[in-house]
Amino acid sequence: MKRRLTAIITAVLMATATLALAAGPSAPLSTPTLKQTIATNGKPTLIFFENPNGGPCRMQKAMLDLLAEKRKGTFNIASVSTLERNDQRGFYDYGVRSLPMLVLVDKAGKISKVFPPGIQSIESIASALDGLK
Repeated sequence: MKRRLTAIITAVLMATATLALAAGPSAPLSTPTLKQTIATNGKPTLIFFENPNGGPCRMQKAMLDLLAEKRKGTFNIASVSTLERNDQRGFYDYGVRSLPMLVLVDKAGKISKVFPPGIQSIESIASALDGLK
């Protein structure tokens, strides 16, 4: 009886968490770049947390530039840099602990996907963008 009750409670909690994530929390607008870019011009925004001097971040930036060129004007890119003093709050608000890091925000300003830290392939980023409707 206890196991069954525990299983039911677990199922209800998981369903509730899934629904909460489906709606997505609003993206914090903690930097000047994020305020200017997120939920503007009716396009999704890819937030790129970076250290411009780091090798992996430079590689990810090159991939993002290539994707942006292929998809001309279909999404925004907002860079949040370790070198910009005004960007520091953004790292805390999004819980960024490793770089590079990408967060996809839909046209309504809701967080749609948080990519795992590290370099993401063009295909995985494109797939996430295509998943937004």
